[in-house]
Amino acid sequence: MRQLTRYIFIQLAMVAGLVTVALTLAIWLAQSLRFVDFMVNRGLPASQFLHFILLLMPSFLGIVMPIATVVSILFVYHRLNQESELVVMRSGGLGNLGLARPALVLTFAVTAIAYVIAFYFLPLSFRNFKDQQTDIAQSYASVLIQEGIFNQIGSRITVYVRTRDADGSLRGIIVQDGRDKDRPTTLIAEQGSLVKKDDRSRVLLINGSRQELNRRTGEVTNLGFERYTVDLTPLSGPATARWRNPKERFLHELLWPEAVESVEEHKYRALRAEFHQRVIGPLYSVAYAVIGLVAVLGGEFSHRGRPLRIAVAAALIGGLQGMNFMGQDLMNQDLAKAPLVYLFPFLPIVLGFYVLARGWPDLPTPWFRRRVAA
Repeated sequence: MRQLTRYIFIQLAMVAGLVTVALTLAIWLAQSLRFVDFMVNRGLPASQFLHFILLLMPSFLGIVMPIATVVSILFVYHRLNQESELVVMRSGGLGNLGLARPALVLTFAVTAIAYVIAFYFLPLSFRNFKDQQTDIAQSYASVLIQEGIFNQIGSRITVYVRTRDADGSLRGIIVQDGRDKDRPTTLIAEQGSLVKKDDRSRVLLINGSRQELNRRTGEVTNLGFERYTVDLTPLSGPATARWRNPKERFLHELLWPEAVESVEEHKYRALRAEFHQRVIGPLYSVAYAVIGLVAVLGGEFSHRGRPLRIAVAAALIGGLQGMNFMGQDLMNQDLAKAPLVYLFPFLPIVLGFYVLARGWPDLPTPWFRRRVAA
């Protein structure tokens, strides 16, 4: 029995590993394309680019690994069924739970890894990612400036550039500087360039005008200039001083945020919803696997396989994944809905194990029984 379990487990692990690598590379490549332009055309250092795309991995590994596991279950058991190996194993005394054991071992291992990612690596990667974004906004503001659109630098500075020449020169520049709330400033210049000094990004404006509004008196001051320098570094303080969003926080920071009395109600709900999502999320690995096992092990033997059941299982898994995404939105609206969200993965797990252990319950009509067993 142990040899059969090992035989199935090795096949499952190999297929799951290949699917995980393939999906990870595909998603990684698609996500990394967002940063290629910043590196090639806007001067983002290659080391910064590599660091960014590495930090993306934990955010989608938690989704890729459960999907790869259920794909391996459907593929391997379907092949074993078509080659009549499952029939031989059943004749040797293995029931559904015995046949499902290697898949469950793999699933529980993947679930454990998913919990490690959710509890530690996911918040760590998001925290570093956001800190790097803040660092770029402060030290590489030129990377963020795109021509033809209004670029937000921090929360108080907006920069518009009509065109950007090959040598880096800027033409048709508008800078809205609202860092001084009482005296917001608008600068317009024919041309300019981006410069960096003392790890601070500045824009050098040439041939333009500076308009300053005094909100207290309503007076507008207009000043023409030949050369003017604007510091683009946002006045937001260091990255560690900002309020970290829920995905950046570890479990203890979600449960016991700093200065609880000053946390707004919607932020508090978001923190608790993220905590519940971290706990619930990896359980979907088990739910997907159980649905897949019911599809390939339940019912009577057929050399044609079970295409209808596999299609239904895929549809159920897709719907369950949608409910996973919907669950956090429900909790963000009302934390009292958290117990309902826990039922989303638990119900398929309980029902699936019941079917594997006891078989299909009595179905209402022979026609429906035949279609499900197909």
